[in-house]
Amino acid sequence: QVLVVESGGDLVQAGGSLRLSCSASGFTFDDFAMGWFRQTPGKDREVISAISPNSATTYYTNLVKGRFTISRDNAKSTLYLQMNDLKSEDTAMYYCAAKAGSCGANWYSESRYSYWGQGTQVTVSS
Repeated sequence: QVLVVESGGDLVQAGGSLRLSCSASGFTFDDFAMGWFRQTPGKDREVISAISPNSATTYYTNLVKGRFTISRDNAKSTLYLQMNDLKSEDTAMYYCAAKAGSCGANWYSESRYSYWGQGTQVTVSS
């Protein structure tokens, strides 16, 4: 049974930091690229970042580049997102997802991701 569970979301002041975690089981974690997405009410889910199975390649959208860092620990089947200098516009439900194989040219496309977690809420107060 595949299980993907995000944690670490919280209420934080603008300028603060949070570290999200995503624990995965039920599939071979190091055969999958992993991604972080986020969604606010009334808006489409958007990609934030992705990382290749061996951590050699990472991708970020311009909205978070320089502030967020994606990483993974394959021994623990866990994905991380370090978020610094948080802004009110970062407030969202954050999801992690697994994509078979490498990130590839479609790393940003949520339709390419097979397994999803239930999300963890991040709220940034200004």
